[in-house]
Amino acid sequence: MTERRFPASAWATAFRGIAWRETLRFVQQRGRFLAALVRPLVWLFIFAAGFRAVLGLSITPPYQTYVLYEVYVTPGLVAMIQLFNGMQSSLSMVYDRETGAMRTLLVSPFPRWFLLGSKLMAGVIVSIIQAYAFLLIAWFWDIRPPAWGYVAVLPALVLSGLMLGALGLFLSSAIRQLENFAGVMNFVIFPMFFASSALYPLWRMQESSPLLHDICAANPFTYAVELIRFALYLQINWQALEIVAGCLAVFFGGAVFMYDPAKGLWARRKERG
Repeated sequence: MTERRFPASAWATAFRGIAWRETLRFVQQRGRFLAALVRPLVWLFIFAAGFRAVLGLSITPPYQTYVLYEVYVTPGLVAMIQLFNGMQSSLSMVYDRETGAMRTLLVSPFPRWFLLGSKLMAGVIVSIIQAYAFLLIAWFWDIRPPAWGYVAVLPALVLSGLMLGALGLFLSSAIRQLENFAGVMNFVIFPMFFASSALYPLWRMQESSPLLHDICAANPFTYAVELIRFALYLQINWQALEIVAGCLAVFFGGAVFMYDPAKGLWARRKERG
């Protein structure tokens, strides 16, 4: 079956409607914005400050000199904001499925990849607002990357946000109940965050535990962190860029497949019904 052709204005209107709904939901849930900032700020102001004397880092790319621990963890905390936001945005998909609101979205004549991609992009816009709010607070904490780094990091935030959001979208396609997805979030978010380069460089993990190093090296979140870290300091980590882009394609493709009424989750539901 071929996709229907729509004028560019129709595509723009559909995207604007989906993005506006996500924005209204974000504005109405002010606690969500505060919670997104509290988690990284606790790490920055308490844990990082306490570990400063113990875990300062020698010259490690992309840094040109010795850096304090809180400087090192800041990109990882930015990625953590995007990870939580991606999962929370996907949580709304499970809620919409329970209330029946998502069926209204999926019966739209627009292709499913566009509908899911629009929702994904809307969630990324929200996460970028949160990330820059955190970077602004960190600036007052004397964590100040190059001025142009705040501009250069934007494409990295978009790509990493899309990848992490697509992962959440893929997970949401297989979860039927809201309570189950909340449990899955804990089993995904915390292992991904702690088993990554967000808190410690990979070479330090290699010295202490080769197995943990290999786990961290296989974690997609590690490369989202490194993509953001290098971009903040006006550099490109090509390996991280390739892996994040590849994972985005896999996760988003899996989500589109699973939300297809003829193939994925909905097809299995019809068979069981």
